[in-house]
Amino acid sequence: MPERYDVLIIGGGHAGAAAAIALRQNGFEGSIAIVGEEPELPYERPPLSKEYLAGEKPFERILIRPHGFWAERNIDLRLGQRAAAVAADAHVVTLEDGRRLNYGKLIWAAGGAPRRMACAGHDLAGVHSVRNRADVDLMMAELPSARRAVVIGGGYIGLEAAAVLAKLGKQVVLLEALDRVLARVAGEDISRFYEAEHRRHGVDVRTGAKVDSISGDARATGVRLADGIEIPADMVIVGIGITPSVAPLAEAGARIGNGVEVDEYCRTSLPDIYAVGDCAAHENRFASGARIRLESVQNASDQATIAAKHIAGVAAPYAAVPWFWSNQYDLRLQTVGIAAGHDEAVVRGDPGDRSFSVVYLRGGKVVALDCVNAAKDYVQGRKLVIEGAAAPSRALADPAVPLKELA
Repeated sequence: MPERYDVLIIGGGHAGAAAAIALRQNGFEGSIAIVGEEPELPYERPPLSKEYLAGEKPFERILIRPHGFWAERNIDLRLGQRAAAVAADAHVVTLEDGRRLNYGKLIWAAGGAPRRMACAGHDLAGVHSVRNRADVDLMMAELPSARRAVVIGGGYIGLEAAAVLAKLGKQVVLLEALDRVLARVAGEDISRFYEAEHRRHGVDVRTGAKVDSISGDARATGVRLADGIEIPADMVIVGIGITPSVAPLAEAGARIGNGVEVDEYCRTSLPDIYAVGDCAAHENRFASGARIRLESVQNASDQATIAAKHIAGVAAPYAAVPWFWSNQYDLRLQTVGIAAGHDEAVVRGDPGDRSFSVVYLRGGKVVALDCVNAAKDYVQGRKLVIEGAAAPSRALADPAVPLKELA
């Protein structure tokens, strides 16, 4: 007979840990297990490309909870194990080693795997992704002998890694295939500001840069662009997004789109199976009701709590406002809302002062803010986003007018 848990959680990242914690906080007394691919206790992933890579925080300081916490709450940690298959009707998960686990409820919090380059040389030594501790530990081991680094991808992960490498005195070239960095998540004002900041810190930022291949025999020695230019490199870091880890659910018959589709309580189309975090596609009112997949700590924690509450008998639909942050150099970017589809962007303050905000509107209503070293705008602007407030552009652009007065 397979082992049985009342709630089985697949994934030992933010979402999986938050789900287990929320179950206990909401009075759930049944048996709980977390199955995690990594041998590590659940830990915070955002610091990997920032403080951990920079050597500013040891691993113990990014643990979500200390070891004793899990035992005290009777939460089994099955680490270094991967789920290979789900039999939804039988309520059984089969692990890669053949062991079978029976469940009453299943929470799928498996996250995603880094997208790999499809070009020649993508699998050479010295080519890195930034997804887990092992990835970053390998990078850190190679850093002392690496003088030149090429970062492929101008999203948050790529920019954060580039900032750390520049601070460590490396020669850094950052390649973005689109015409600006952060093109998928921020407006042009934010993109141009961060491009200028990285260049000011010595990073060679190249937009519209298409990669042809990664050069080298056993080890990467450079990156060749589509126009034939060869960029020498001792290290290549690839940050081009993730692929949601949903194959076992897809094979079990779950509805799959951009991730596994869930309802407002994070239930999949399969009985007694929930999905939360980076792998879950949900309808979000802050995206005009579109079904989206959010890769953020906020979403992982909030969805995990919704699923846990539902299992514990508290029906609370997901309605959280999305938020995100990024630390680069001495800049703290705080984002609230979803800017995609905006038809107006209002710059509030002077980017030259390195403290400003961009307010995004759609149909005259505030839908999102990007705040750079402007915590007050972020805190006060949340209410504007949550309420979909209609605010005049002239007032939004005036830093002397507190945002709380426009709600």
